[in-house]
Amino acid sequence: MRVTCQRLVSASAVARRRLPPSPTMALYPPQEAAKLIFAPTGAAGADSPAPLAVPGPARQAGQFLKAEQTGGLRRQDLDPEGPIKQFHAWFRGASQPEAGIAHPETCTLSTAQLPSGRVSSRIVYMKELDPTGFVIYSNFGTSGKARDLFGTADGSSTGNPWASLVFWWEPLERQVRVEGRASRLSSAESRLYFDTRVRGSRIGAWASRQSAVLGPDFMNSQDDGRAQLNGWVREEEARFEGQDQIPVPEFWGGLRIVPERVEFWQGRQNRLHDRFVYDRVHGAGSDEAQGGEPTWSLERLSP
Repeated sequence: MRVTCQRLVSASAVARRRLPPSPTMALYPPQEAAKLIFAPTGAAGADSPAPLAVPGPARQAGQFLKAEQTGGLRRQDLDPEGPIKQFHAWFRGASQPEAGIAHPETCTLSTAQLPSGRVSSRIVYMKELDPTGFVIYSNFGTSGKARDLFGTADGSSTGNPWASLVFWWEPLERQVRVEGRASRLSSAESRLYFDTRVRGSRIGAWASRQSAVLGPDFMNSQDDGRAQLNGWVREEEARFEGQDQIPVPEFWGGLRIVPERVEFWQGRQNRLHDRFVYDRVHGAGSDEAQGGEPTWSLERLSP
């Protein structure tokens, strides 16, 4: 034990010697040289106060100020009928050229594998919004999301239909979080979108064994596995040569996330953000149980 303590003291002393001298108090203690990133970094925004001068990359985080002049986000600003209409309204705002958001449909899709509980996230495009939910399109044969959502034949994943989406619209200082159950669209529904894709993307849907490992061609020292993918593409191009109508692969299609919980987040000064969450109401007395539209509760959450 004595040797271990001596080693710790010695290592701490060495670490202190590596720190640059600081003549003034920094926003937070100077960091060791071994730390590759210490956020925030980059230029201050137009609405952010100039950060205090500190040694190294450390700087003061900017403030969320866009909603301050309007009083922030209030319950009266939100659609009383439910989150789908409210999301549609926010999405229209994010889609305007003056909003400065190139692709407001971009979101993070997260899934969790069972029984391990291991979570995976990836950036996707929301392609459709309807009264039922949010729709994306992808490979559901070999992809990680297929493994998480629908399980595997060997039982290593038992399937977990719960998924989440997160939209982040930084210029508007807004975030939307969606939690719900996911289910596949029918082939007929998926075809409506599939036929709008350029031919190369339709060929690519057939060619890609999404998330499968690509093996390099050992006869080509410059290949890192891309040649195998290119070979699959050539095979599918030959298969559908001369065909204008390319069928939808059975392993590819739409996924609808039917929301159970949707949070609308508006950035505010001093990290005291406005958060409102819609929760779907279940039970025999709910409108949905009686064959009507879903019923939602709406609550403000602490930041």
